[in-house]
Amino acid sequence: MRTLHSKEFEQERTSTKDAIVIDVREPHEYKAGHMPGAKNLPLSQLSSRMNELPKDKPVFVYCQSGMRSKRAALIFKKNGIPSIVNLKGGIMAWHNSLRK
Repeated sequence: MRTLHSKEFEQERTSTKDAIVIDVREPHEYKAGHMPGAKNLPLSQLSSRMNELPKDKPVFVYCQSGMRSKRAALIFKKNGIPSIVNLKGGIMAWHNSLRK
């Protein structure tokens, strides 16, 4: 698992072929705004929905502030997903970097 700041995360996310972007926030948070192309897979449902993720594609994961996505990344790793990138600071940091 790698943890990247928002600018590096965004560059890698957009340039990585077949990247899967996972938002691990709850559905109401996701509906309030998310990254383009992100799939909502809440941390609270992760264990029962791991079969929805391919193990042969890079996974980019984020949450609101970076804490839940860090936990999710560890779960992904334990379930055999080899390429995981976590967004440091979550979507809040991502939004702030877009404003600059």
